[in-house]
Amino acid sequence: MSKIIISCAITGSIHVPSQSPHLPFTPQDIAASAVGAAQAGAAILHLHARHPDTGRPSADPAHWAAFLPVIAAGCDAVINMTTGGSAIMTLDQRLAAPKANAPEMCSLNMGSMNFALYPMLARIKQFRFDWEQAFLENSDDVVFKNTPRDIAHVLDQMGTQRGARFEFECYDIGHLTMLKHFVDRGLIQTPIFIQFVFGVLGGMAPEPDTLTLLKRTADRLFGDSYQFSVLAAGRSQIPMATMAAAMGGHVRVGLEDNLYIAKGRLAESNAQQVTLIREIVERLGREVASPDEARAILHLKGRDKVGF
Repeated sequence: MSKIIISCAITGSIHVPSQSPHLPFTPQDIAASAVGAAQAGAAILHLHARHPDTGRPSADPAHWAAFLPVIAAGCDAVINMTTGGSAIMTLDQRLAAPKANAPEMCSLNMGSMNFALYPMLARIKQFRFDWEQAFLENSDDVVFKNTPRDIAHVLDQMGTQRGARFEFECYDIGHLTMLKHFVDRGLIQTPIFIQFVFGVLGGMAPEPDTLTLLKRTADRLFGDSYQFSVLAAGRSQIPMATMAAAMGGHVRVGLEDNLYIAKGRLAESNAQQVTLIREIVERLGREVASPDEARAILHLKGRDKVGF
């Protein structure tokens, strides 16, 4: 098997600060947590921004600018900026910071979908900030919008014009069909890096049979011209990542996807999750890729060609 790329999603836009005191949202904490994850073995850092005073998901380029250069100075990991942002942001808002910073990688959701977070409410006894409860409650009426026109726009703005490669986030099997559509249109170049996403209410449940179906489908559609990785939200994070590693794929962990390190025990850092999955994949006989090896595997433009 080829070397395995560990991605770490540092903070995301799903969890609210009241769920864990260890979820980073200030620029200092996001930067320190990201560098720590890289030192633990993460070759790719998947990043979102948050408002430094409230922890609310943010698209403000100024909030990004407060931590991107610090991370870049502190480690050589690939910085992967979200173009998904939050389901309540417009496409222009989601693209403002990536366009300004021209990273090596961006995430790209391959379709529109329900994005329901409200089940988290049952596990929160007290809210730290006044925006959190309404944010979760109203997610029963939220659609994350990424139409074919939106996808083509992101591919042009971030790929064609700025040279980024993509983490294609596929929350359902139909997203693979959409990905093939854009390959056939000539708008996506190989190798393709697919992130199979499990556990978000509105997308696929974290089931082993579904992962094997996705792998067979991707093999049929893309042959040997793709790499795949797996992320699973919540308690299935490590089991599904372990299965992906055993199948020859890559893995993603991080506090964006799961706040825990074990049942009933909050993870104290992103590095803690990276250390755990690194130990598991190495015991499976996989060798962890360095950031430069990840760049070579995914044909990235290089850290000297970014805008931060």
